[in-house]
Amino acid sequence: MPLAAFEGEVIVVDKPEMVTDAVNYLRSQRVIGVDTEARPSFQRGTHYPTALVQIATHERCYLFRLTHVGMPQELADIFANPNICKVGLAFRDDINGLRRRRNFTPANCVDIQSMVAQYGILDLGLQKIFAICFGKKISKTQQLTNWENNHLTPEQARYASTDAWATLLIYEDLLEHEPLPIKEVQALMREDKERMIEHQQQIQDQRLIEQGIEPPPHMSLEEREAHQAAKRREARKRKRHRQAERKKQAANSEKKSINQQ
Repeated sequence: MPLAAFEGEVIVVDKPEMVTDAVNYLRSQRVIGVDTEARPSFQRGTHYPTALVQIATHERCYLFRLTHVGMPQELADIFANPNICKVGLAFRDDINGLRRRRNFTPANCVDIQSMVAQYGILDLGLQKIFAICFGKKISKTQQLTNWENNHLTPEQARYASTDAWATLLIYEDLLEHEPLPIKEVQALMREDKERMIEHQQQIQDQRLIEQGIEPPPHMSLEEREAHQAAKRREARKRKRHRQAERKKQAANSEKKSINQQ
């Protein structure tokens, strides 16, 4: 696929005096694309604060370097403004990261991951969704770079801008199409689940064969769901039995206490 990248104006906001002009421009927009970046962590349990928030229109993208300017109140107010639609991907994580910098009540924030299934798109990654919508790919080569460096490289700036811009384009493209009927969406999701299960079974079968073990017969999705439903019914039955036993024991203890008195 051909490569797509944001080609508009990229403005790095790394000085407090630059914030007001950037926010004034964003206040005039009806819809903006948003993404955030943090220093990558390669150790389990270690997380770094949001270092960068990218906000894009079709013509311009602002890169707010939060490590340099913090999270100004006027920028937080953009995310709390119900008159501006903010679009992102896995947006809850981004918003939570920003709120740890400065608390605000988010308003009119749209996560395209919550929309795409209605249009028959079951992949949730930005790169795949963009490819499905536009037949182009976006580069992810800068994803694991250090976003807390003193200076952003041109490659980092272009990558960051592209991600925010891509969410805006996807959102607008989805709105131009009619969502699929719910039954069709459910059928697609079921087919996707069946393919996933089949793939997992093939991997498990291969591992057993390598160990010299004959793989067991495969269950269909219907058989698997029936088996899981039976296990849930049995678990609920055991839970009711335990609750009944506890009530019986409590009643016996109370009766015994009364008799002793």
